[in-house]
Amino acid sequence: DGVDIRPQRARPGDVVVVSGPIGLHGVAIMSVREGLEFGVEVASDSAPLADLVAAMLAVTPDIHVLRDPTRGGLAASLNEIARASGTGVRLSERAVPVPDAVANACGFLGLDPLYVANEGRLVAFVPPSAAEEVLAAMRAHPHGAEAVVIGECVAEHPGMVVVATGLGGTRVVDLPLGEQLPRIC
Repeated sequence: DGVDIRPQRARPGDVVVVSGPIGLHGVAIMSVREGLEFGVEVASDSAPLADLVAAMLAVTPDIHVLRDPTRGGLAASLNEIARASGTGVRLSERAVPVPDAVANACGFLGLDPLYVANEGRLVAFVPPSAAEEVLAAMRAHPHGAEAVVIGECVAEHPGMVVVATGLGGTRVVDLPLGEQLPRIC
């Protein structure tokens, strides 16, 4: 009761949280499908998230948006939220948790980790007043132990996602043009 996590609810000031490292599922599936080896085994991040969501909602039922960044990765989910809500999203590239194996595989394949599929991760837009408590609840759960703040929802650049790069620049993160990982089922 009272829970509404539609993308239209994102508001400037919301804190953007991801439940853990991104890209593991997509890289794991691509490596098996294409017979690629990266020198380390990359395991999918598939996981049931219902209990994690319940722990988050126990802190506050007013979490504004929840999304599973599977198809099109984190980039697609964030763009859908920005467009639906008419707000902007600003990320910090250094804050986005990309495991070394994913970064190396993406570098080898010419992919951006933000567009790689995830199967056991969620992205949440949380009111700033509840962000620390929600983050603590996530980190206390096995499927959210590596949760981090990766950005914020802003009034600037409505409908767009931008990322502050590690070199001090800014780049637009648009919707993916195609699919990096074809539908599995």
